[in-house]
Amino acid sequence: MASRSPNDLQHPPTTRQELYDRIKESSKAQVIEAEMVRYGFWTTAPPTDPKSDAARIKQIRRELKAAETEASRTRNIDKTLKAQRTQRMKDARARREETKARRIAASKARAEAWAQRKETEILYLGAGVSTGLSDFRADEAKLAAVGLPHFPTALSLAAAMGITVAELRFLAFHRKVSRTSHYQRFEIPKKSGGKRLISAPMPRLKAAQAWVLETILSRVPVHDAAHGFRTARSIVTNAQPHVGAGLVVNMDLKDFFPTITHRRVLGVLRGLGYSHAIATILALLCTEPRITAVEMDGQRWFIARGERVLPQGAPTSPALTNILCRRLDQRMSGLAAKLSMAYTRYADDMTFSGGDDAPVGVLLGVTAKIVADEGLVIHPDKTRVMRRGRRHEVTGVVVNEKLSVDRRMVRRLRAVLYQIEQSGPEGKHWDGEEDNLLLTVFGYANFVRMVDPARGEPLAARARALLERYGA
Repeated sequence: MASRSPNDLQHPPTTRQELYDRIKESSKAQVIEAEMVRYGFWTTAPPTDPKSDAARIKQIRRELKAAETEASRTRNIDKTLKAQRTQRMKDARARREETKARRIAASKARAEAWAQRKETEILYLGAGVSTGLSDFRADEAKLAAVGLPHFPTALSLAAAMGITVAELRFLAFHRKVSRTSHYQRFEIPKKSGGKRLISAPMPRLKAAQAWVLETILSRVPVHDAAHGFRTARSIVTNAQPHVGAGLVVNMDLKDFFPTITHRRVLGVLRGLGYSHAIATILALLCTEPRITAVEMDGQRWFIARGERVLPQGAPTSPALTNILCRRLDQRMSGLAAKLSMAYTRYADDMTFSGGDDAPVGVLLGVTAKIVADEGLVIHPDKTRVMRRGRRHEVTGVVVNEKLSVDRRMVRRLRAVLYQIEQSGPEGKHWDGEEDNLLLTVFGYANFVRMVDPARGEPLAARARALLERYGA
């Protein structure tokens, strides 16, 4: 069939066959479109596929909605920022509260753990003295050799003393500034002039020191030349080896107790075999620093000055000096033996005696060197060289021919006893003592009895009778 031109499509088919032919020549859609144009349904190009238009409309609506949402967000940006800021602050506050709760819980746990440790341990006793408190390594063989008790922990030491760890810590703690003091301090006059500072420990510390003395220090052997503060030893036994000597030399150690520092006491206790921790605690119990008391805002403060030293007045101080002076006594005894002399020591008084020809110059020179080597000092004004023909006196006891007391002092004692017997103690004195006259006289009478029983017993009986009569 001959093809038709596009203009032929503008004329309606007259027969069914003609309609079929047009459809074959083009397409059904084109025939329908041509017929709709011819009938006037539209005069331009036919519309696109309705399905495509619907998809396009849907896409456009989505874009419009997104645009409206973005516009809305942009219009409310301050509100949005404020909401975001509020949320951030809320989150940060929650995190802070959580962190704070964790810190409080951790702090509480640490405090509880610390409190538990403090019940059984001593971890700190003050600045400058707490090094080694964690070292409980002891030389048990040394301790056993001397018969000393071993304390593996601070708790065991406190238990042996009959106190708590907290009380032991309180008594041993080193404070540079404190509102409390473990000592009562006062001064007494020296025979040679000046004042001697006495530090008397308060009851709780005194009880602890007495325990240390009885349980530890009294068991440590000391040199036989030491006579001070020892059982069955006295000023009489100290003087006995020098009776009848042609030459007697007395020397005095200057500032004896204040020269013995905390470090030296610590060294002594370590040398006995105690661990660093136990030795530190014991050394602190037995020493104290020099103290200045000041008043401020109605409150009394005690300020420590310098290193801790042995207090004169503590029951442990004499025993510690005897232990510390073992090497000094050994060296002095060796020197005396080489010079054919005798040597004794009573506290800070050293005495040598020998024949008339004893080499005094050698003795004085070598003793000064030995004393310096031991960290001590000889008092330059208290060295006395007593040769034959003079009164030889050793720790207050006359030793020229036998043990005796200065006759002048005995006469004075008899005189004051007679005066008191006649008119009572009022207005009387002994060596400047009036307040405790009867006790002082009684004490000196017993001193005479100890040195010379035959002469002193009647005097002591008279003094005791006066005490009973006047109720002193």
